[in-house]
Amino acid sequence: MRAALAEAAASGEDVPVGALLVNSDGDIVARGHNTREVDHDPTGHAEIVAIREAARARGDWRLEDLTLVVTLEPCVMCAGAIVAARIPRVVFGAWDERVGASGSLYDLLRDSRLGGSVEVIAGVLEAECSAQLKEFFAKRRQGE
Repeated sequence: MRAALAEAAASGEDVPVGALLVNSDGDIVARGHNTREVDHDPTGHAEIVAIREAARARGDWRLEDLTLVVTLEPCVMCAGAIVAARIPRVVFGAWDERVGASGSLYDLLRDSRLGGSVEVIAGVLEAECSAQLKEFFAKRRQGE
């Protein structure tokens, strides 16, 4: 999760969210951070960026042996991509009570009607992940 926090810091003007896909040995296979602002792309969420990178690197959309580590609870769009990529495990830091789809507002990752259940490990380094986001939004409100 510390590496995901560092990746989130690379988000620049975008909301600082970082995501990693790691293999069973803990090696980082792909990284992503939010790129919506820089790419003018509403799908530029950290999870989507990392999933695309991993799929391209492997030449396969099935990421069945990887774990997604992300600093913020995935939203509906990202949860759908996680299920579609067949990622079996998601580890996240901060909860997203506003649009979270991995146990807070919705629980799409563990909804068996979508074809399988993703293991969810929530709240890892939650205080640090939340603090990074709160600091970003506080600065934005101050006009920095």
